[in-house]
Parts: sequence; structure tokens; C-alpha cells
Amino acid sequence: MKRRVVLYNPVAAFHTMPLALVAIGSHLDRERYEPLIVDGRLEPDAVGRVLQAAEGALCVGVTVLTGEPIRDAVRISRAVKARYPDLPVVWGGWHPSMFGVQCLEEPSVDVTVQGQGEVTFLEIVDRLARGDALDGCLGCSHRANHGAVTRNASRPLEDVNAFRPHDYTLIDIERYYGLKGKKQLDYIASQGCRFRCAFCADPFVYQRRWVGLDPARVGFEIEQWWFRYRFTDVNFQDETFFTSTPRVVAIAEEFIRRGLPITWAATMRADQCVRMTDDAFEVCKRSGLRRVLVGVESGSPEILKRIKKDITIEQVLETAARCRALGLRVQFPFIVGFPDEDEDSVSATLALAKRLRAMSPDFETMIFYFKPYPGSALTEDAVRRGYELPRTLEAWSTFDYVGSAGPWVSREKYRRMERFKFYERLAWDRVPAWKKPLQRLARWRCRQDAYGFPVEKLVLGATSGLR
Repeated sequence: MKRRVVLYNPVAAFHTMPLALVAIGSHLDRERYEPLIVDGRLEPDAVGRVLQAAEGALCVGVTVLTGEPIRDAVRISRAVKARYPDLPVVWGGWHPSMFGVQCLEEPSVDVTVQGQGEVTFLEIVDRLARGDALDGCLGCSHRANHGAVTRNASRPLEDVNAFRPHDYTLIDIERYYGLKGKKQLDYIASQGCRFRCAFCADPFVYQRRWVGLDPARVGFEIEQWWFRYRFTDVNFQDETFFTSTPRVVAIAEEFIRRGLPITWAATMRADQCVRMTDDAFEVCKRSGLRRVLVGVESGSPEILKRIKKDITIEQVLETAARCRALGLRVQFPFIVGFPDEDEDSVSATLALAKRLRAMSPDFETMIFYFKPYPGSALTEDAVRRGYELPRTLEAWSTFDYVGSAGPWVSREKYRRMERFKFYERLAWDRVPAWKKPLQRLARWRCRQDAYGFPVEKLVLGATSGLR
């Protein structure tokens, strides 16, 4: 008899497909196990759905991101333990990868997975099915019967080509189309990151290693799923999709050879872009490339050096020019509010953001505030200087690493940044004719760095019905 393995995706504000659960569920032996994915974002009664699925199950797995998803993960795990005290609960994902032992302070969590989860979770499930202990199971931490917590040795990053293909029948694809507002398939073609950015947890989790699927496999899988689901766009969720230019070109050629009527979007670094030949870039465009995300982080060369971004402002501008020439959309994320960041650095960042926005209405500059995300080198430095990270899951559940600013950002700087974000969107987004006078005023404000008395917000609020 097949043993059911329940996999839960906690409530979150975004609507990407739960690819982590699809990955580990697909890698289970389907002759022996029946993976069942429950997405809290889709269920009106997530607790009831999980408890129903968990009856007679082998275990419940939960993927956990830092922040608000932790609260829902705890809620579901406690409900499972209250109904089925002996049913193992396994947490994986970004937060348990960095705080595997700390997560086990929550009594409803029995096992945590660190790093790449496919092989580790399969071994955990196999051991649970046999009734074996988890001692020596690489890549996980666990609580033994006597209550002591053990962190096993790490598991090396495995070649993703050895994993079973992702089985999208484990989720209701059409429901995600509805949430996204378009027929878009999320797909991961590689894992890991070779770079050393000091603000990012990737170097800690992946140890600067990267592995990618063979291009022929990517083309075959996407073609097979297109025949079934007829999506119009593929959003590659890779950390660094353009790591290997020959591989990316080979994937693009697979799309062209198979005649796939799709567009696609992916992540790219500025230094990767400038190394690409015109022919390689053109092949990507012909295959359907519509948008790239290029992390800039700062307009200050000193900050770029400090955060070990290993790119230059000149590379960013060259990337922008090449993308504009091909008619590509680009998202350029920035970060402000680093510890000890001075006003000159902030001004340099705003100046570069304005320069990029003025190049094309298809360019977007998103500005975030630095928050000491666990696992990064900058966070370790902040902790050494007295910053205290949250110490409990409850505290981590309120950790907002997207919208809020850290303790280094003054109220005046925060107000300036929030007003700038409003004006740069108004200044360079495509707007209807009636907004043109406001747009000209917004551009003047951005040129003069004059963001006081934002009457335009009041005007737009009063005319919201006209938008």
C-alpha cells in the first residue's frame, strides 16, 4: 500500500507555484508514496484540509520562508500534532536551512531539512517508512525520542539532472493562472549561486555552488507541459539563470527548434550580460525572452565593493543599453539603508535609478531597505556590532525583509525614499493623457530632488476613480 506524504505551503502574499514542494514530491518513489500538496493560499480551511489528508499519512512536510509564512507553518504544525501526536512533522525551505536547530525548539516540529531537499527528504521518508532513526541522515536536524536535538552533517549539492522531473499534476495549475492573472508557468532550471554577495544568504546555503538542468531536458519538459497546460509565459525562478551563457543559448535554441509559442523571463547579473555576444543575446530574444531581473543594489561604487556585488556601474548601464536595443523589459532592484551608509551613497543610488528609468518606460527600479537577513555576511557583521536577530519563531514571523527599514534608517531618510519611490513611478511609467501634467511635475521633482509637500498624492487620491 502506498503511504501518503502530505506537503503544505503556508499562506504568503505572492502567488508563485509551490515549486519546492513540487520538487520534493516529484522525487518520491511513486510506487511507494502518494505525495499530496495542500497550498494554504488556495484553501478556505487549510487546517481542516491538512488534517483530513494527514489521517493515516506517513508524515507532513512544510516549506517555510522567513517572515509571515512562519506563523501559518506553526499553526498548521500544531494542529497536526494536536490531532495526530505521533505523526512526524518535517520543515524545509529557507528558514529551516539557516535555523534548523532553532526551529526544533517548536514542539510540533520533529525534523528540519537544511539546503537542497530532494534527496534528503526522500531519505527521511524512507527511514520513517522503515521505522529507522534519522541518525546519520545528511542534511537534516532532528529530535530523537529522548528529546535531544541532533544536527547531522551537511549534504553536498546534488546534480539536479539526477532528480526526477517535476510533476505539475501535483498542483492545480489553472488556479495559479487565476491568481497570477495570466497563463504563466513557474519553472526552476538550476539551483544554487556561485557569487558572494554579502547581503544575501545564498553563499551560506549553497556554499557558492551551482548546478543546472541539461538544456535538452529543459526544452523537452517545458514542451510537454505546454501541450497539457497551454501557458503563454515561463517565469524562471532560478537564483542566477544566466550563470552559463552557452547553456542559456542552448535552452533558447531548444525553444526555437520546438516552435514553442511562449515568452519567458529570468534573472541576470550585469557582468553576465556584458560578457554575452550580440548573437547570443539575439537568440534569447528570438526564443521569447521578454524580461530580465538585474540586481544593481547600489549606485555607489564604494557600497558595491563593500557588499561584494562584483559588478560596476558601467556594466549596469551597458546592460540597460543592450536590453533597450532589444526591446526587453528590465527590473533593476536597489537596496538602501545599509549600516553606516552616508547621504552621498543614497544620492548616488537615486541618481542611477533615475538614469535607468529615463532610458525606457519598460525599465523598473524597485528600491528596498537593507534588513539583516540571516546567513549573510553583512548580518554577521551587524550582530557583532550589537544588532540582535529574532530569537524565536514568533519573532521571526514578524520579520519583514521587503517593506520595512532597519534601525539604521532615520525617519527623514525613510520619508525621502518613500516619496522618491512614488515620484519615480509617476515620472516614468506610461500614463494616460490626463496624468501628463502630473508626470511633468514628477520629473521636475526627481531632477531637483524636491519631494516635499506631495500634493500629487492628494490629487491622484481624489481622482482614483479615473485611473
